[in-house]
Amino acid sequence: MSAQHLPRRMAVVVFLAFALAYFFSALVRAITATLSPVLTQELQLQASDLGLLAGGYFLGFSLTQLPLGRWLDRYGPRRVILAFLSVAVLGCFAFAQADSFAGLLLARVLCGVGVSACLMAPLTGYRRWFNASTQLRTNSWMLMTGSLGMVAATLPVQWLLPLWGWRALFVAMAVCIALSMLAIRLLVPDWQRSEPTATAALDDGGYSEVWRSRYFWRMTPLGFFSYGGMVAIQTLWAGPWMTQVAGWTPLASATGLFIINLSMLLSFWVWGWVTPGLARRGIHADQLIARGLPLSLLVLAALVFIGPASGAGAAALLAAFCVSSTFVSLAQPAVGMAFAPHLAGRALSAYNLVIFAGIFVVQWGIGLAVDLARSLGLDTAAAYQAAFGAFGICSLLSWLFFRLFRTDNVA
Repeated sequence: MSAQHLPRRMAVVVFLAFALAYFFSALVRAITATLSPVLTQELQLQASDLGLLAGGYFLGFSLTQLPLGRWLDRYGPRRVILAFLSVAVLGCFAFAQADSFAGLLLARVLCGVGVSACLMAPLTGYRRWFNASTQLRTNSWMLMTGSLGMVAATLPVQWLLPLWGWRALFVAMAVCIALSMLAIRLLVPDWQRSEPTATAALDDGGYSEVWRSRYFWRMTPLGFFSYGGMVAIQTLWAGPWMTQVAGWTPLASATGLFIINLSMLLSFWVWGWVTPGLARRGIHADQLIARGLPLSLLVLAALVFIGPASGAGAAALLAAFCVSSTFVSLAQPAVGMAFAPHLAGRALSAYNLVIFAGIFVVQWGIGLAVDLARSLGLDTAAAYQAAFGAFGICSLLSWLFFRLFRTDNVA
């Protein structure tokens, strides 16, 4: 396929094929929040164990990002994502068969490796196949699709759990991922390298140009703490907060997660509609992040301060935090568009590495902080408040760095 933009109808088909795979990758990512009560009871997990199990997905995901970027730029989205998804199928089957914490953790890492191309592959293709405003829209709508997968990981999973059990659910996900592979194989065009520009001809296939970018480093703390923390809370710690701090039942917590993820879905749908217009009016991603992200810090501060008193409002506060944090999702396409198309795969994958390393650290770190606070004599609710408060301080510092570290790049 040449570097020219795809016809509209073909672009829609390509988007839908990639979106199907991303839906299932998000379902695999978020399902541990809903399954946390069952897994904790069956395997006698501590908070740090639960954080490590959920974070294992993100560890596996992070390990692949740098080679992934090179492979995407060289071989193209279709070939790379099909190879990776085969590992995801293996990981889901392994999780379904595991009978120990170590087995579950290894399977979780395999799942993370397997779905690690599900967003980077399409975004790399979109950088060549779509114009700039369409890239902003499709990025938001890919994230909306991910939120739909997270919605499916809440109440639908909770309803199926007594009927199928968690092992059968993972077998079903393996089958669904295999079907998404078939759709990509049949519908997504193959990658053919475009005629090189003078700059691209000097490209050594490495990451040196990405690492030299001041704009990339300006966005790095935001990706690590703010973006990573939003996903860490959405995909894991929102559930334990509702059950162990606000006192909800597992079913009520699954309902709360449904509300949170539905709110995120609607937020990304709105972003997909408004960002092209904002870009045409000269309102850049940097401006939106600078002005909008502090809202999430205020909501998080309120959640921590209220703590157990949040009660029935816990899901609303958590949803408000996640929704107000979506401003930082604009950073990812902004980083991709700050580089030439022949560097898109590496720039996007390098930044994705930052995000998912942050998810892993924040997810596990909150669990470690909760256990540490308990060992120092705090009750469970206070321990969660302390852990969330520490995360909030890190997120505030990342925003301040973004505001103070100036570059000439504008996304």
